[in-house]
Amino acid sequence: MHIDKRFLNILVIICLSSLTFSWTFWIFHQPFLLKVVLIVIVMRLIASVVMFKDFSLSWSKASQKTFLMKSIVYFVAFAMYVPIFYGKVYISFFVAELFVYLFAINFLMYGYYFFINKSQVLKTKTVAIYGAGKAGLKLAEEFSPTAYKVKYFIDDDSSLQKRSIDGIPIISKEKLKSKLVDRKLDLLVIAMPSASTVRIKEIYERLNDYFDEIKVLPSMDNILIDKPFSSQLKEVSVSDLLARHPQDLDKGMISIFIKNKTILITGAGGSIGSEIVRQCVKFGAKKLILLDHSEFNLYQIEQEIGDKADVVCVMQSVVHKEQLQKTFAVYHPEIVIHAAAYKHVPMVEANMEEGILNNIIGTKNTIDVAIENNVEKFILISTDKAVRPTNVMGATKRVCELYAQNSNGHGTDIVAVRFGNVLGSSGSVIPKFKQQIENGQNITVTHPDITRYFMLIPEACELVLQAGAIGKGGEIFILDMGEPIKIVDLAQKMIDLSGREDIEIEFTGLRPGEKLYEELLIDDSDMHTEYQSITVASPTKYNMETLNKDIDQLLCEDDILKALKKIVPEFTHKANK
Repeated sequence: MHIDKRFLNILVIICLSSLTFSWTFWIFHQPFLLKVVLIVIVMRLIASVVMFKDFSLSWSKASQKTFLMKSIVYFVAFAMYVPIFYGKVYISFFVAELFVYLFAINFLMYGYYFFINKSQVLKTKTVAIYGAGKAGLKLAEEFSPTAYKVKYFIDDDSSLQKRSIDGIPIISKEKLKSKLVDRKLDLLVIAMPSASTVRIKEIYERLNDYFDEIKVLPSMDNILIDKPFSSQLKEVSVSDLLARHPQDLDKGMISIFIKNKTILITGAGGSIGSEIVRQCVKFGAKKLILLDHSEFNLYQIEQEIGDKADVVCVMQSVVHKEQLQKTFAVYHPEIVIHAAAYKHVPMVEANMEEGILNNIIGTKNTIDVAIENNVEKFILISTDKAVRPTNVMGATKRVCELYAQNSNGHGTDIVAVRFGNVLGSSGSVIPKFKQQIENGQNITVTHPDITRYFMLIPEACELVLQAGAIGKGGEIFILDMGEPIKIVDLAQKMIDLSGREDIEIEFTGLRPGEKLYEELLIDDSDMHTEYQSITVASPTKYNMETLNKDIDQLLCEDDILKALKKIVPEFTHKANK
């Protein structure tokens, strides 16, 4: 027969109070006074059932808060019944009984909790938690009723080492390694939400050999406080291992730049454009005009942003100048961020005319219309492939840089921001490698020595906005991408993270227009800004009348490569062999 456990809680109050009073009367050599006991029990039931309703608390899911609440309930009851017996029974008598009662009920509750949660689950997996802070303690508590047995806490704080939490030792990394010389643990959890990706990478590389699996708690910005931490653990990703957070990000300046502004973003549904949209929402833009020629991409970002900001979606291509003019005339943007472009190198190689039309003419149209409509600032998103380009895509983006730099000075501050690959973008190798691994295929890399710069999309976009904020017009800003990464190393990291020992790396040869090393500077005459993460390329003068004629010639020239080289002399095309 099922018994309501709330009734059992009430029964515990009655029985336990009777026992603790019997004990206290005996200790104080007093005769048992039934009237006193009954009044105290009634007061405790009133406090528990009517005032706090703690009688309904589940003992099997008890927490520190549960124990604290139980104590408060009976202190309140104490404050209710002591005045009734004031002058009749010693206060010390009631105090003694109260503390015996609190000890007994909390001991019973914790014993029940321990029995239910510890004895019923077979501990089949071992785990170590890196970080003995609040997050680590919460995870240990959540692991308690599961198949995971927490063997160690690992912490770098020497004052915590050699101590323990609930019998679980706190040790250093070095001590852990000495304990795991001949064996591995199942799981390492990095429970440091404030840790940088650099720190996570360091821990992963030092301890990866000692665990079958490593998971990490999300950052403070992404963690959900109202959900179990154990349900939010994620696999260590290649982004965690390669990303670098700029230390000089000036969010205050970005906020001043974006807050209460009407901003038009072209290519708003793409990888970069959509993140720019998110950042503008975060920094308090007044109105966002999302312009993209892809219906699906535009729909996705609109659904995501929802009612977080005043958003207008414009399904339009930047190659149609008349339509752009109408959009600018209606919405009067103060800032334009131009992210619309074809970026996939082999695709543009196979479709040169369309690449020129979208990248060069689209950028030219957007800049011209921005100047016509007195836009305050125009930011062009460029690429490291524009530096000494070996492919048509890179050459088109270099033409865009030249047009942006030499169009400045007509009332609109025009700047370009140049950076390398972003992790996880639609054109990145990471989604491709991930798909190959999921399909059980070998990873294909074009060349064993090929390298690329990488940065996380949010970090790149924040720096884009910061560069835009400090730009006076005419600059080409270059984001510090750190050290270039070998693609073969990236592929190997992804294989290691997947745990697939059956997958290998195959080399397929360089693709059309692809070069081994990307650059961010044409020469070394760059200038530093007040921020270490942002530098400025030396200006390249180009007569605007001549440049316009040369761009017009691109559209009707049979030899597109020759016409591109005329504008970009450093363009050395690597054709398909």
